[in-house]
Amino acid sequence: MSTEPVHTPPPGSRAYPLRTDRGAFAVVDCPVAPGVRPRGVALMLPGFTGSKEDFTLMQGPLAERGYRTLAVDGRGQHESDGPEYDESAYERGELARDVLAQAAALGPLDTPLHLFGHSLGGQIARAAVLLDHTPFRSLTLMASGPAQISDSQQQRVKLLRDALAVMTMAETWEAILAMGPPEEVGGPARGIGGPDLLRRRWLGTKPAQLLATGRQLCAEPDRVDELAALPLPFHVLSGAADDTWPVPVLDDMAVRLRAHRTVVPGAEHSPNADQPLPTARATADFWDRVTEDAEG
Repeated sequence: MSTEPVHTPPPGSRAYPLRTDRGAFAVVDCPVAPGVRPRGVALMLPGFTGSKEDFTLMQGPLAERGYRTLAVDGRGQHESDGPEYDESAYERGELARDVLAQAAALGPLDTPLHLFGHSLGGQIARAAVLLDHTPFRSLTLMASGPAQISDSQQQRVKLLRDALAVMTMAETWEAILAMGPPEEVGGPARGIGGPDLLRRRWLGTKPAQLLATGRQLCAEPDRVDELAALPLPFHVLSGAADDTWPVPVLDDMAVRLRAHRTVVPGAEHSPNADQPLPTARATADFWDRVTEDAEG
């Protein structure tokens, strides 16, 4: 359920609301480490039941490599506000436009802007670049597949939908804890931080956000060919095992995208939590390569 007993923000980072023309979004902004040459900026989008804190263990190592990172709570996630019951506010196109607004709110940048999405966040990132890829230098999809999630994970989402139909978020959390490990019975996936943070994150997330995005994950169409047509470098990153999108499915997607492919040993669906240092290293290596290729 957790990779560490407490949540410690990355050194030098700052939590604040990023104000955009589509509202404010809670971010953890981790600057480039002192004395390191800035090489780029990245927006990092968390997965289903996740939050910006999921990237904590990656942000420090990325800062040491010259990358400023902004980990974002999407609309209705954790500390970003959103309607409690209006699912239309969380349609995929709405969430994609939020990402473009976040990129625009950063203003002119002196270094490239990269987009990084984990699981659901990867599919939202994909939708964003399909609307407008021009703000971004590259797209990394971490443990995020080409279409709908696996049958077993669809059952997990159905458990959650059924619970939220008759219970509040607080009641659902208590029911989840009584049933077993939260990530196995419809609750939040394993994340960074102790039980208090995970409970606070759960209670801060709007039920409509979970219902709408859970439905999307179960019905997402394959848009890989559309994505492959864009003039962007892609990186498909995953653990060595994944029960949400099987690794062979991710391998095939990478081939179709002509993407750089990374498989992180010892990691499953959350390489950012399971193996953060090699995951950050592979991410920075890809971004470095993208910049070098662009510079000739």
